[in-house]
Amino acid sequence: MENEEIVNKRIGRNIASYRRAANFTQAELAQKINYSDKSVSKWESGNGVPDVYVLMQLADLFGVSIDDLVGESAKKRASNTFTRVMVMLLSSVLIWFIATAVFLAFTLLTHVDAAWWLVFVYAVPVNAVLIIVLSATFRQRTTNFVAITVLIWGAIVCTFLTSYVVSKKNGTATGQLWFIFLIGIPLQVANILWLCLRKARSGKSGGKKKVKEKNDIAAKTAEEKKENIG
Repeated sequence: MENEEIVNKRIGRNIASYRRAANFTQAELAQKINYSDKSVSKWESGNGVPDVYVLMQLADLFGVSIDDLVGESAKKRASNTFTRVMVMLLSSVLIWFIATAVFLAFTLLTHVDAAWWLVFVYAVPVNAVLIIVLSATFRQRTTNFVAITVLIWGAIVCTFLTSYVVSKKNGTATGQLWFIFLIGIPLQVANILWLCLRKARSGKSGGKKKVKEKNDIAAKTAEEKKENIG
C-alpha cells in the first residue's frame, strides 16, 4: 500500500502537470480557486493536499476527474499499458516462432507422413495460457476473459482435429466428433459469470477505496486548518 508521502507527491505532480497544460501560473490558478499561490506551491511540492472541495474545483477547471488528479498520470498509465501490451505481444510471437520452428524441423528433417500442421493448432491454447498468466499478473480482466475463451475453444478444436486426423488414418467413423463442442458451452457460460462476478467485486472495493481516500484527504486538510488557526 502506498504511503502518505507518495500519494501527496503524486497529487502534486498531477496538479502541476494539468496547471501547465492549461497555461496557468501558480498565482493565476490560486486566484481562480480563491487560495494563495503559497498553497498551490505547497500542494505541487507534495507538502500538503487540497481538500475534497478544492479537488472538485480543480477537476472542473482542468476538465478532468478527481481520479485523474489523485491517481497515476495519464502519461504514466499509457506508458504502463504500452509496456504490458508489448510484453504479451512479444511472448505470443515467441510461442509462434517456436511452433514454426517445430513444424519446419519435423517437416524437413523427418520422413514421417503426419499432420505436422497440428503444431500451429496446439500453439493456440498454449498461447492462451501464457496470456492468461500475464493478464492476471497485470490485472487486465477483459484480456484475461478473452484469453480464457480462446483457451476453452482452442483446446476443444485441438481435441476435435486430433481425433479427426486419427480417425481418418485408422479408417473409423468421424461423424459424432462434433459433439465435443457442446462441452465448451457450459465452460464459456462459467467464464462469463466469473467475469461479471469479478467486475462486481471490483466495483464495490473500488468505491470503498475512493471514499476512504477522499475521507483521508478531508481529515488531513481539517487537521492542517486547525494547526494554522492555532
